[in-house]
Amino acid sequence: MKIRLSTLMGATAAILLSALAAQAQTTLKWAHVYETSEPFHTDSVWAAEEIAKRTEGRYKIDVFPASQLGKEADINQGLKIGTVDIIISGSSFAARDFKPIGVTYFPYIFRDPSHLIAYTKSDIFKRLAKGYEDKTGNHIAAVSYYGTRHTTSNKPIATCADMAGLKMRVPDVPAYLAMPRACGANTTPIAFAEVYLALQNGTVDAQENPLTTIEAKKFFEVQKNIVLTGHIVDHLNTVVSKNLWSKLSDEDKKIFTDVMQEAAVRTTKTIDEREKGLVEDFKKRGLTVAEVDKADFEKNVIAKVKFEDFGYDKADWEAIRAVK
Repeated sequence: MKIRLSTLMGATAAILLSALAAQAQTTLKWAHVYETSEPFHTDSVWAAEEIAKRTEGRYKIDVFPASQLGKEADINQGLKIGTVDIIISGSSFAARDFKPIGVTYFPYIFRDPSHLIAYTKSDIFKRLAKGYEDKTGNHIAAVSYYGTRHTTSNKPIATCADMAGLKMRVPDVPAYLAMPRACGANTTPIAFAEVYLALQNGTVDAQENPLTTIEAKKFFEVQKNIVLTGHIVDHLNTVVSKNLWSKLSDEDKKIFTDVMQEAAVRTTKTIDEREKGLVEDFKKRGLTVAEVDKADFEKNVIAKVKFEDFGYDKADWEAIRAVK
């Protein structure tokens, strides 16, 4: 009888412990707009699993790719209203709440990916990230290299002037508009998920994105000219909502930060390696891949685009350009 009672009590205790553990687990939503084949997704999944391990299962993070929880503007709004807990998004969207951080999208501000990464370790990055957090409560936990943005077009482009009159899809972000408009293109904001169809049906003649995105979204199927304008060395932020960040203990904040930064390093390495091979890969597919005189494009941007039109501080631009 004692043995049966002991067994019953043990089983009851196990059930109670299991129930308590289940109650203690917090489920979170991590959203982004990128395809499941891209490292922004695969490394987010890795990070979600790693956070679960390092917190001994106290957090279960479900990752929602490819705009499943909305377009980029929607998931940024989701941070505010509590429909998402973590997102991957560009500083262009962070700039809607804290304008100065958007200066990093000004064309030709970064020399190359290594310059971008050096910036993310600098005092000016810390100041801009803090300004965004002070304004929103959301915390930028990590930054990954997204890729260097180039142009695809229905027609060959060799100079800035060749873009005059071109109908070009550009994200509805002020700094993204700077280079095309300086070169005379007619810019059209179209949601990321709708760009392929817009190129296919001729709504627009051109678009701009990193080579890895051009491949992942298959834009090369409907655009046969890739023009290496290299106008923006782009990045993405891993952002934790105010609601979640304020609830995390210092220990959990460190775990989330460490894992997210490790994931960003993985993503950056993958993107950098992929980009190096894509130029030749696109040529093998029969596309025209053209080098351009970037100095011609940069000269036009600096001459025709005014910082005050965007609300950016030229001192920030100069400080970032000077980062070693």
